[in-house]
This record gives sequence, C-alpha cells and structure tokens, in this order.
Amino acid sequence: MPSPIPILILGGTAEARALAASLRDDGRFAPLLSLAGATEHPVEQPVPTRSGGFGGAEGLASFLRDNGIRAVVDATHPFATRISANAARACLAAAVELVRIERPAWSLAGHERWTEVEDMEAAAAYLGRRPLRVFLTVGRRDLEPFKHQKQHFFLVRSVEAPPAALLPPRCRVVTARGPFTVEEERALMLRHRIQVLVCKNSGGASVAAKLDVAEQERFPVILVKRPPAAESRAVPGWREALEWLEALHHSAEMLRAV
Repeated sequence: MPSPIPILILGGTAEARALAASLRDDGRFAPLLSLAGATEHPVEQPVPTRSGGFGGAEGLASFLRDNGIRAVVDATHPFATRISANAARACLAAAVELVRIERPAWSLAGHERWTEVEDMEAAAAYLGRRPLRVFLTVGRRDLEPFKHQKQHFFLVRSVEAPPAALLPPRCRVVTARGPFTVEEERALMLRHRIQVLVCKNSGGASVAAKLDVAEQERFPVILVKRPPAAESRAVPGWREALEWLEALHHSAEMLRAV
C-alpha cells in the first residue's frame, strides 16, 4: 500500500478544523495542522498539531523540505496576510503544491446600514464624536485605534482577555469562543444596549450571527475591508480543498502506475 501523502494545514479557522476532521481517518494523507499559537488554550484538534511560527518564508520552506511535505492548505484567517504571503513564497521555493481557502467576503448589497472602511483606523474615525455603545469584535491585536476614544462605550469580545493597556477607557470585556447562535448574539447585544457593530469582513457563516442580529435590530455595521490576498490558487471552502487534495492524490497514483 502506498505511503500517505504528508500535507500541512495552516490553521486557526473553522475551515481548517473541518478539513482536518475529514482527513483524520483517511489513509491517503498524513495531515499536520499548524496553529499560530496566538491563544494559550486552543481547542482540541482532530489530527496531530504544531504551534508557533516557522521563521518567515525561508523557515517555512525549510520545514516543508525537512518534513517531506507534499502539499500545503492555507486555511488561515482572511486577515492573516503575512503567513499567507510566506506560504506562497515558501511553497514556490520548496516546489510544494499550495491551495488557499478563501471564504467569500460578506456583500454589502441590500444592506443599507452597512459601511465598509479601509482599515481599523478608518473604522475608529467613522464612529465619530457622538457617544455610542459599540460592539467591537475585531480581535485583541486590533484594538489600538480605539483605545483613546473616551466618548464611546465598547463591548469587546475576544477568545482571551486583551492586555489592559490596549483597552478603551469605557469598555466591558467578554471572553468567549464562537461560533455563536443568533439568539446568543441578540441577548448579548440587547443586554449591553449596543448601537453599532464593528467587525472585520472575514466572511463565513460561522461568525455571521452578529450580522443577522444587527440587520434584524437595525444596528449600523462598520466592516473593515479585507487586505489583498496572496497570489495563489484559491478555493471557497474546506470541501473544495479536500477535492483538490483528492485530485493531487489521484495524480500521484497515476504517476506510480506509469
């Protein structure tokens, strides 16, 4: 029986976990899931994992060569541009196949109370001077532009508590890990009398409940635009990434048969 194909999944998203779960008992592949190590207590994963960086594109290329990796699936967050760019360069240098899961962004069409801005600084400025109660779900690394806004109340949600130095003066921190239901999001937003939602345009159904509530309750939404994606082959979801891996395996089998 042929040896399984070693693959590296760059993870940290629901898509990465779903793909890993689909490969757990698939003898055609030997998956390794890589996590950035940004959280102290990540959820349990269905396949072997590693945590931490690689040392840039060169370090990742060396890792791929040293471990005989044949294919990489970049299933990182749409805003994790550095690792995606490093993956593209590393796979080119190491002659390793690469596919990126690029979930479709949320469309503003039909949402008259949604506004898309270029970056976090623009989102903070768009809130204006009039005091508002803001639901801020941008991640603890992106709080800096909001921390001097004394006029607003911020409900800050993060998987782990952000450092106090990054927090706005008037805020409430909620530590929780999604996905969240529409009912949970509505209860949270109404309990804190939220008037506006600020989030990244990350796309995906697993984190869309807050947008559904904002639409139903007629809250304005400020979406931070995605940065440009790395140039590599892209598919919209984990199922398409699995199909890509299966095609790769089929090609390898055909070559063995020649």
